[in-house]
Parts: sequence; structure tokens; C-alpha cells
Amino acid sequence: MKLSYSTLSWLLISILALIWGSSFVLMKEALAVFSPYQVGALRMAIAALAFAPLTIFIFRKIPLDKWKYVAISGWIGNLLPAFLFPLAQTSLSSSVTGILNALTPLFTLLVGIIAFQTLLKKQQVVGLLLGFAGACSLSLLRNDGSVGNIDYHVLYVMIATLFYGISINVVRQHLGGIKPLYVAACALTCTAPFAFTYLLTSDFLLRMQTHEAAPKALFYLVILGVLGSAFALILFNKLVQISSAVQASMTTYLIPVVALFWGFQAGEVLTIWHFLGMVLIVSGVYVVNK
Repeated sequence: MKLSYSTLSWLLISILALIWGSSFVLMKEALAVFSPYQVGALRMAIAALAFAPLTIFIFRKIPLDKWKYVAISGWIGNLLPAFLFPLAQTSLSSSVTGILNALTPLFTLLVGIIAFQTLLKKQQVVGLLLGFAGACSLSLLRNDGSVGNIDYHVLYVMIATLFYGISINVVRQHLGGIKPLYVAACALTCTAPFAFTYLLTSDFLLRMQTHEAAPKALFYLVILGVLGSAFALILFNKLVQISSAVQASMTTYLIPVVALFWGFQAGEVLTIWHFLGMVLIVSGVYVVNK
């Protein structure tokens, strides 16, 4: 039975929310052994390796004039966020990081307005303000649940979601006619040289040899790289191609819920302020898409 585009879109949204909502707690576990930069580089290197047997056969299927957009998808939509999220989680809990990830649709809209002439509706201004108010409220929360000074690590997540917004619009506007598998494989391949070079020039191998928990942390990153980057990118590119750019980013409605669940399981402190921040951001996304 062939699924309608609407049904397929929501199925993809649900699967992606489950995969990406679980990624924050995996990064948290990996950070116990590796540096934030190593976590990001390992994630990209593993994802590129997962595609390596395929990439050598399909790279010619990408038209030459499209490679710059593939590279943007790889670097802006994958590599840089892969570094920014672990950097954020050196201070933020996985729950807060997962909630802030819901800013993606808002930045998708902003990028569309600025770069792709998307029309801005009045209620979308309200949605943007709600979303960013939620981000500001979460920036005041400490890991013990108390309220303190602004934690500027929130900016790392906001920049990462801005990069996601750029990538979503680029894929939608310029790579819609290319198979999602091809885009994903070649985009991640574009990040591989930098990721491997960084790992080989860092103390990654030393940490693998001396840290008792290194094999476990590496296993989490294999899951993160193969499922959270390689497999998820195929699904997401497909979602972008069969739906609008903003709808494609609506996976973020469910990602905070999954992230909160795993954060609770990991023993993170959750307060009413966490849920208030999530409600503000998700409400903003809802109003933007209304």
C-alpha cells in the first residue's frame, strides 16, 4: 500500500523526532570521555564512513552546479551543529538542549524571509517572539533547576538551529530534484576530510587507550553517527522534498518531549520552568505554522 505524502510526512516526522530527541543524551554520555570537538568530529566521521561504500558510486549523480549546495548542507546543516551542540552541553543539560532545538522552525522562517522572499504574516511575528522568549527563559536555568544569571551556552544551540534553518531552505530550494540518499551521502562526505583531520591531530587515540569508559562512549557515538546523522539525514531530506521547509522542521514539536524523557531517565532535574520554556517555544512554532 502506497502512503500519501501527508501520511508519509508525519511518519517521517515521528521517526526523526525519536532519533534526534535521543541524540542529546547520547552526546551527554560521550562527553564523559571525549571533548566537545571530538564528539562532533566523531559523529561526522562515523556518519561519513557509513555512507562511504555508497558514495564512491553516486557522487557523479550530483550535477556539478549543485555541489555547492550539497557542501552547504554538509557543513552548515551537519558539521557545524555537530560541534555546537556538544559545546552547549558542557554547561546545559540534555533536556534544555533538546527543548532549545525546537527553535529550528523559527529560524527556518527567518532565513526564508531574509534569503528566499518568504512572506511574513502578522501572527508569525507573535510566534517568533514567543519562541525567543522561551529560549531566554531557559537560558536563566541552572542544571540544579534554580534560576541564575544568563547561561550564554544557549547561544551555541541558537546558532546551530539557525544553521539548520539555512540548510533546510537550501535543500528545499536547490536540491529538491535529487534523491535524498544521494544528497545525504555526498553532504556528509564533504565533512569527512575535516572531521578525520581533526581527530588524528587531537588526543582522541590517547583517550581511547587510557579511558576505561571509551569503548562505551564510542558505541554511543556510533549510534549517533549512523542513526542520528546518516540515516536521519536521508529521512529528513526526503521530508524536506515532499513538504514545505517549515513543515519539515516540525519534527521539533516532538523532539523536546523525547529529550525530556531521556533527561528524566538520566536523572536530570526538571522543574516547572523547563516546561514553561518548552511551552513558549512550541507555542511559538505553532503560531508560526498556523
